[in-house]
Amino acid sequence: MRLAFMGSPDFAVPSLKALIAAGHEVVCVYSQPPRPAGRGKNLRNTPVHDAALEAGIDVRHPESLKSTEEKAAFAALNLDVAIVVAYGLILPKAVLAAPMHGCINVHGSLLPRWRGAAPMQRAIMAGDDVTGVQTMQMEAGLDTGPVFLTQTTPITKSDTAGTLHDRLAELGADVLVQTMDILEHHKLTPIPQSELGVTYAHKLGPDDARIDWSQPADEVDCQIRGLSPFPGAWFEIDQNGERVRVKALMSAEEDGSGEPGTLLDDKLLIACGRGAVRLSRVQKAGKSACSAEDFLRGNSLKTGEAVY
Repeated sequence: MRLAFMGSPDFAVPSLKALIAAGHEVVCVYSQPPRPAGRGKNLRNTPVHDAALEAGIDVRHPESLKSTEEKAAFAALNLDVAIVVAYGLILPKAVLAAPMHGCINVHGSLLPRWRGAAPMQRAIMAGDDVTGVQTMQMEAGLDTGPVFLTQTTPITKSDTAGTLHDRLAELGADVLVQTMDILEHHKLTPIPQSELGVTYAHKLGPDDARIDWSQPADEVDCQIRGLSPFPGAWFEIDQNGERVRVKALMSAEEDGSGEPGTLLDDKLLIACGRGAVRLSRVQKAGKSACSAEDFLRGNSLKTGEAVY
């Protein structure tokens, strides 16, 4: 089928590559504009932009699609369908309606749960034991369109936002190719979303990241894993009379009791409001991520001391 692909981050790259491998005609890729990045603040393409260039596909990166010129340029592509995977721009109604079969989105949750910007992180942070990826017909509302196909996956106690992201990216590519095959050769039947169980995966903010050790251990553990590797849940230690920020990147809920925030042993087991959490991987501000053992070797934390 003749299509445009609209996406930006790593999550979208497997879907783009899968469509190309399946033989679809990707006539154009839309992605977020290059942004300053790194120490030198040089302009850097999005991962989708680079993948498209590698495949020899034309890339467009407008700041917005709202202008008359951008709408006309999109309509002039004469698309069968547009595929949208974590693009990052709002699509005007004229853009949604331009392709023959409209716009199909790959979304990383089981709708209507976790509509919005951060579905994978929010699912882990909420303690969900299952999530998935779905293809959906896009409409003007935020992730409100009817669903085509679904693949589910469990969320394990060892999952982080990083591991779940990678797994759902591959599942999303698979379910997208299946969706396109049905659309091309058969009738694709959309299933309206339930009006029950709607939740929103709001964009992550500063208030989400600081660890509150007075919370139960299972909630602290979910927060840490849901924010790993980025932006990272954080706490502070007192080092030579100065508070130093530390990111917690991997954790596990364990038995233990004590004043919340107290170090219970010499291997980073920290008391919570109920139970305890063991940190197995952390990152001190300005340093590389390391194991708990390496971290403690370079910091003078002792059993019975507090973190904040």
